This record gives sequence, structure tokens and C-alpha cells, in this order.
Amino acid sequence: MSELVSLGIVAQTGLIAHGRGEAFDYLIGERTQPPASKAEEAAAALLLEAKAPVVTINGNAAALAARELVQLADLVGAKVEVNLFHRSDERVRKVCDFVERESGRKVLGRSQDAILPGIASDRARCTKEGIMSADVVLIPLEDGDRAEALVKAGKKVIAIDLNPLSRTALAANITVVDELTRAVIGIVGAVDMLRGDPAARKKILSNYDNRGCLDDMMGIMRSNLGEGSAGHNRDVRC
Repeated sequence: MSELVSLGIVAQTGLIAHGRGEAFDYLIGERTQPPASKAEEAAAALLLEAKAPVVTINGNAAALAARELVQLADLVGAKVEVNLFHRSDERVRKVCDFVERESGRKVLGRSQDAILPGIASDRARCTKEGIMSADVVLIPLEDGDRAEALVKAGKKVIAIDLNPLSRTALAANITVVDELTRAVIGIVGAVDMLRGDPAARKKILSNYDNRGCLDDMMGIMRSNLGEGSAGHNRDVRC
């Protein structure tokens, strides 16, 4: 990640966000938990049911899983759009170039001709062909303002976020509380399983409870914290 900061792919604050995510990953045991598997299955079902899905990629997502995210987009017929919080024309170009080199596929985002309502920053800028025309948007490692704005704009939102209490996690229709690379692998596996079974997809989506999955993930974190502290000397002061 630090090398990609020097190249302009990852913003300095992106390193802080990455470290925060790693801390949450420790709390879930650094593995895909059952509620996350359910969310990944629901995400796959929703992407396959979508008429105009879009996968968005920011600097951190590009650094961690550019190739894998584009492969997922290819599997579900989704467009790929680069969208950055710390935005400059030069950085947009660098991230688009990086994703295209990693994946071998052209992406949207160099030229942005639409504004997503409800966002005060440059993050509101997007493309008519991509995000503005989408019915389902996958947003890995996103900020809460944009997640909420996408939902208000009538999009179904799939978030990948290791913090089950974040605004992004709470705003999304489906939140995968898992590390990004594991989450994409899980969604791809579910896409392969559900591709030819529309009845199963509809059943999964009708039964899916995002808040319930988030609550279950919080329970796992609390349990892991309890187990982790059980063997420590209670008299120790930090």
C-alpha cells in the first residue's frame, strides 16, 4: 500500500482507513464469518438480478483488488467506474490507468458528466453511462455520504465494509462485513452457484436481513473480544 501512495494511487488518508479496516478484521478472526457468507450470497444474487449493475473502484479498492473486482464485474455484466474522494484530474487518470493495466479492461471515470445529488464534495461527480444509469451499485471501501446518496437516488447498494457500525454499512441494502479480497472471492463463488437458478436468487433476496447480519457480526466481534481478554492478567494496566 505504501508504494502505491508514492505512485498516487492510494491517498495518504487511505493508509489510515486501511489500518482501521485491518483492526476490524482482527475482531472477526481474519476469516469469512457465516453472516458475511450470507451477505456475499445475497450480493451475488442481487448483481445477477440487476439490469444495469455497476462496480465502483476507489484508490484503496484498486490497490487491494483491482483485477478481482473487474473479473467480478465481467461475470455479472457490470460496468466499472473509478470514483475518488481525494480527487484531482491527475489522480483519476493514474487510478484508471492502474485498474486498466491490472485488469486489461477499459473503465469509466476519466470523464464525468453527471452529479449525484446529496454530496457536497467532488465525490458527487460520476458518469451518466455508469453510476447514474445503474440500478445496483457495488461500493467497496466507501464513505457514508456517498452510500446514503446512492440509496436516496434509488440505487440498490452493496457495500463491502469491515465496520458493521459505519454509516456505509448501515445505509447499504446489503453489507458484506469481510476483508475485500475474501469478500470478492466469496461473491464470485456465489455468482457461479446462482447463475442458472433465478428462483434461488429471488428466495435468497426475499429472506435476506441486512440489519440481522450486521447484528450477528457485532455479536461475533463481542465474543472474540471476550475470548481474547479471558486469558490476560486483569491487574495489568495499559
